[in-house]
Amino acid sequence: MISDEKINRINELAKKKRKQGLTEDEQEEQKDLRQEYLSEFRGGMKKHIEGMKVVDPEGKDVTPEKLKKIQKKKGIHDRK
Repeated sequence: MISDEKINRINELAKKKRKQGLTEDEQEEQKDLRQEYLSEFRGGMKKHIEGMKVVDPEGKDVTPEKLKKIQKKKGIHDRK
């Protein structure tokens, strides 16, 4: 997980960019921090989705087969 310190820095750079602009070094730092944040976010979202089970209103498991295969490979759910 990205640290609070880095998130604060992302926000500081965004505010500075709106008010007065950023130096080339700050632009590069902002780019790197955003990439790190997005990578962490995407990884967390992927993990969340891979752990999902989809159930219809009648209670029947309708999880897509592609997702079931991923879950079986990773041992996420004990499916029969």
